[in-house]
Amino acid sequence: MIEPTGGSVQFDGDPLREMQMVFQNPYSSFDPRFTISRSVAEPLVTHTRLRGAALRGRVRELLDSVGMPGDIANRYPHELSGGQLQRLAIARAIALNPKFLVLDEPTSALDVSVQAQVINLLQRLRRELGLTLLFISHDLGVVRHVSDRVIVMYLGKVVEVSDSRDLFAGRAKHPYTEALLSSVVTVAKDLQQDRTPLAGSVPDGANPPPGCPFHPRCPYVFERCRHEEPELVPTGNHNVAACHLITEKENINAER
Repeated sequence: MIEPTGGSVQFDGDPLREMQMVFQNPYSSFDPRFTISRSVAEPLVTHTRLRGAALRGRVRELLDSVGMPGDIANRYPHELSGGQLQRLAIARAIALNPKFLVLDEPTSALDVSVQAQVINLLQRLRRELGLTLLFISHDLGVVRHVSDRVIVMYLGKVVEVSDSRDLFAGRAKHPYTEALLSSVVTVAKDLQQDRTPLAGSVPDGANPPPGCPFHPRCPYVFERCRHEEPELVPTGNHNVAACHLITEKENINAER
């Protein structure tokens, strides 16, 4: 949506295409002057030749696919709940049969019970349509439920990429990931972890600290962290993490 200043974004080895987006706030991602039918039909009108009865039929199919009754087609966004609107946002996003769906905090504006319904819907659509989902979230409970692999970021930098099962089984390798997981309040024994307290607050992203961006808050910081930014290194099972502690431990083991 914004022209990059450098680099490229690829999916399946090709420039980004066949992708759609579901935004965080369903109340602001719909034009209040459009009926539901017009909003869901908009990508079809723009990118296909469907018109008339064929267009209306496709809209009904999309509404049905997300569990919404056809009689809401002529209603307006303000007449619907957040959960209903987010289902419709998903219907609009899959209208052109994309392969890749980006979801930006799609459940954060919803009640917990409605969150579960939307997540289950996404899981079903992923299986039925063969979708790849990039699910952006701060809710680790949701991340655990929906993800196969997890990318952890801090100050705009990728600090760890891990198989979801490894991550939530307590095999995280980056101190920030450890702290995130330990901050989860849960009664589930398999998610309970020892607390990893963090000092200070998140630095200014426009003026990040030198070296490792996490070093001012890291409980394991040493001198190298303060002036040298770590690179992502393999940690096993196709996982990677950016932490000098990993390479230091490898060096120590190699010397032994």
